Amino acid sequence: MSSPKALVQLVVIGAQSFVKAFVAAGRQAHRNIQHRPEGGISGDAAGVGNATTGSITDKITREHRMTAEEARMILNVKKDDPLERILQHYQHLFKANSPPPPPPKPVPGQRVPPPPAYSHYLQSKVVRARERIEAELKVGEQPSASTTDAPPPPPPPSSSSSGPKDQSS
Repeated sequence: MSSPKALVQLVVIGAQSFVKAFVAAGRQAHRNIQHRPEGGISGDAAGVGNATTGSITDKITREHRMTAEEARMILNVKKDDPLERILQHYQHLFKANSPPPPPPKPVPGQRVPPPPAYSHYLQSKVVRARERIEAELKVGEQPSASTTDAPPPPPPPSSSSSGPKDQSS
């Protein structure tokens, strides 16, 4: 009779171990969900949450939901690369992630190869990266307000204060 008793004890101990491991894994998962590291991304695009000033670059970052650095990393280009090189990288990555053309009708008895992999998500990230870099380049091409040829300011009013005043407002 000791054999069935040992078997029951073995099953009970195994069940207890399994339950303890399951509870410990659940606790660890709960701690992982609640953990928020300092300086982490925390749900927004990298650097977009920090684009809070009124500068043109921050405005572009908020509009495109992507920093210029992230866009250059996606397209694998450097900051000083010309637009032609950026467009070459864009076209290559766009085509690489495009859906394949429909396959030809299979010949009976011939094995059909699997379709090539593509990613609509990656393709859209490539498009957004190109748009972000182009927006940055457009801003860089526009002359700033301090360097434009503004019309000269109006001449100061004459020193005589007895003249009629302009009441256009």
